[in-house]
Amino acid sequence: MTAAAPDAPVSPRAHHLPAAGLAVVVTALLAGLPLAFDGVGRLVAVAALQAALIAAWVRSTGIRGPAGALVIGAVASLVADVVLLLPERPTLDPLAAVLGLGLLAAVVHQMTRPAPRPQLVPSLAGVVLLLCAVCALAVLLVVGRLEDGPGAVTGTALVVGAALVVGHLVDLALPRPAVAPGVPCGAAALVLAVVAGAGAALLLGDRGSLADVLSVVTFGAAVGAVAALTSLGASYVVVERAESGWAGAVLQAVLPLAAAAPVAYALTLNGLG
Repeated sequence: MTAAAPDAPVSPRAHHLPAAGLAVVVTALLAGLPLAFDGVGRLVAVAALQAALIAAWVRSTGIRGPAGALVIGAVASLVADVVLLLPERPTLDPLAAVLGLGLLAAVVHQMTRPAPRPQLVPSLAGVVLLLCAVCALAVLLVVGRLEDGPGAVTGTALVVGAALVVGHLVDLALPRPAVAPGVPCGAAALVLAVVAGAGAALLLGDRGSLADVLSVVTFGAAVGAVAALTSLGASYVVVERAESGWAGAVLQAVLPLAAAAPVAYALTLNGLG
């Protein structure tokens, strides 16, 4: 579903500035609503991000059978949120059933398209990746229920936001060395985005001892690296689908957070961060 290079050059300003601005909005939403409304605010923020990601992903990737893809994504995100909030003990086990049934729904969705069903395999892959992304965002609800979880959700939001904003601004000024022809992104931004993530975690975390410092820096660097690499992948999609417009910016701002959420969960569960 990606091409080596677009037919027309991509404007770095149009590619990076909207995505950086939306990254700030996403960070404020996920960090601010839980502080104001606790668990309800976290649920509202996650649901809003899932809805935005579903709409942006379907438009940006050009999935065939877009109406069905929207329905599958919406139902999967709703069910994932509910099943992760119901158990008394926070766990990711219910997501296995959501993903399994979602995969079946995605296969049936593509099989029932009118013949000759062009782009069947790429469209099926797109719906499956959408399922993974909305379920990954739902993981933030479980992170918030862990010990010190609310702080971990806030920290994840701020680390991802810092990594994305720094990465986009560096790519806007110096997209070197280029990672691929036609993609206005460079390796320097990847490195500095990881540094920004580690720095944000260090500023927010407990610095009482060397072990504490290493813990928060590891958390920030790992989450920042995942966000930066996923943002680069989203840039490939946006470059190929140059007409995606607003959806491309949303995709670049929300998909990295979805990829970072399970990593944040694993690190928080193991006492890092």
